[in-house]
Amino acid sequence: MDQKRSRTFSGVKPTGHLTLGNYLGAVRRWVEADQHRSDALFSVVDLHALTVEHDPARLRRLSRQAATLLLAAGLDPALCTVYVQSHVDEHARLSYLLECTATDGELRRMIQYKEKSVRARAAGDGVRLSLLTYPVLMAADILAYATDDVPVGEDQRQHVELARDLALRFNQRYGHTFTVPRATHPAVAARVMDLQDPMSKMGKSHENGSGIVYLLDEPDVVRKKVMRAVTDSGTEVVYDREARPGVANLLDILAAATDRAPAELAGEYSAYGALKRDTAEAVVELLRPVRERHAELAADPGYVDRVLREGAERARGMARPVVDRAYRAIGLLPAA
Repeated sequence: MDQKRSRTFSGVKPTGHLTLGNYLGAVRRWVEADQHRSDALFSVVDLHALTVEHDPARLRRLSRQAATLLLAAGLDPALCTVYVQSHVDEHARLSYLLECTATDGELRRMIQYKEKSVRARAAGDGVRLSLLTYPVLMAADILAYATDDVPVGEDQRQHVELARDLALRFNQRYGHTFTVPRATHPAVAARVMDLQDPMSKMGKSHENGSGIVYLLDEPDVVRKKVMRAVTDSGTEVVYDREARPGVANLLDILAAATDRAPAELAGEYSAYGALKRDTAEAVVELLRPVRERHAELAADPGYVDRVLREGAERARGMARPVVDRAYRAIGLLPAA
């Protein structure tokens, strides 16, 4: 008898244009590994983008662009499920049940809530309630599909731990309902930092994009951003993330793009200029097929719509039995 494949869930939030950091840190692994070795779902988690001020038309554009880029990068609808979160009602249905399982205290302890609420207040903005509760929606994203594995970076580990805690608590109170997921940390995942601030992660929602390489940047724009990357004092090319974060970031990017070791690459350069030029060209070539495939898919919106519609139908078929079971377990009266 064949062993059941594990189920994996991953999501991308459409709060900005996808970046080189998103691609090297996650999307490329989804394409090359996760969709082949697991029953994998990849969602554009658009509901999570509502936790902050946003423009509705831009959100729709970014959601479609993110889905198109996931397909352009190589996710195959024949191998995995690609869909938009808001197209599957079970996410929101389950989120409320889990809000009734979570406590105020454990949500207020979430590191990202603490950091983002402080920034919002400093800017004079109100803090939306959804900013506090979105980790519960994230738990619903995971638990609705009986997910086994959630590949995350260290900054998201706390959210997976919350999903585990809520699954265990619900199961103990109302009977076994949810698979308890586990966070997985891929052994090989490129850590890409901002080219102008190598101590900060390259993020898609940063206001200043001068240090961010976007997947759809034109080749000359990529070259300009990499050539203007902040390096470090001195001239020696050494791979040292602590003492030489700027140079280390360039070496990490070049290593990820060429499938080589950053420390090994460092020994081949005696000047920052040559390192920047080679890194820029490697990134241009790495992203070229993604940009070209994106242009083809953008010219055929009917195909993308069909993939997302079929993906949502497949996701709904997986999630609905789990969520219906949770509704019964918690005591809600079934619809006639």
